[in-house]
Amino acid sequence: MSKSIVIGGTLAVLGLGGLAFGAYQMQTAQQPQFAEVISVDRVTETVETPREVCENVAVTHRRPVKDPNRIAGTAIGAIVGGVLGNQIGDGSGQKIATAAGAVAGGFAGREVQQRMQQGDTYTTSERRCRTVTDSQEQLIGYDVEYRVDGQAYETQLDQAPEGDRVPLENGEPQWQAAAGGGNASS
Repeated sequence: MSKSIVIGGTLAVLGLGGLAFGAYQMQTAQQPQFAEVISVDRVTETVETPREVCENVAVTHRRPVKDPNRIAGTAIGAIVGGVLGNQIGDGSGQKIATAAGAVAGGFAGREVQQRMQQGDTYTTSERRCRTVTDSQEQLIGYDVEYRVDGQAYETQLDQAPEGDRVPLENGEPQWQAAAGGGNASS
């Protein structure tokens, strides 16, 4: 074989290889190497937990009335009123004053006994319970919006990505590599 054929063939092979390598580099250069993180939003839910709260409360009770018709107050008031009415006037005027004093005293005695009965109270301590609800925000994950080659995408991850760029492998973001673990669901 002639030397020029060998040199020409070698140059042709090298030229085609260089051309193929250049085409591969152009194709590789056109594909993005990273996804750009546009936004990261925390996703939470409200968890409500009921619990019972008990406390001792002072409760005022009215004692049972022993004389619901207030006879004692009426009688004592009538006697006192009659004695006072008897001190006024002479003769028949004294009798009228005694009767009027007895009626007025009976009415007054009845009212006094009623007020005393209403004020006759005692206090006890009672335990009262009620249910209250505690609310707490619980983190579910992170909504992540990212861009690859001008196209925007969204996913939800268990952890927030670190930084504003995430490496791509075969056109897919590698969240685990960037955030130390995560669950991507595009």
